[in-house]
Amino acid sequence: MDSTLMNIQPAETKIVGKWILENGKLVADAVTKRIDYLSNNKLVEVGRSDDGWAVLFFDKADERYWELSYPESELHGGGAPSLETVSQDAAIKKYKISG
Repeated sequence: MDSTLMNIQPAETKIVGKWILENGKLVADAVTKRIDYLSNNKLVEVGRSDDGWAVLFFDKADERYWELSYPESELHGGGAPSLETVSQDAAIKKYKISG
């Protein structure tokens, strides 16, 4: 995949992955793979929630905070990942980081 397509676009505020059934197995869709790429290559981890289910990242390219979470808590492992922007104030409050 073109690496420029992997970058977070300025208008994006939420990126939601899905698990898909392929050949009888649940596998990550392209968006889930993109979230994995972003969290491992483009974003900087700056905090973790007390319960360990959410991770706060900072995007140096556009100076926004992104929260990685697993909103489908009823599924094994919390389901597919979601990346969503959070305000600096919300990030400071939830993750106890300095602004």
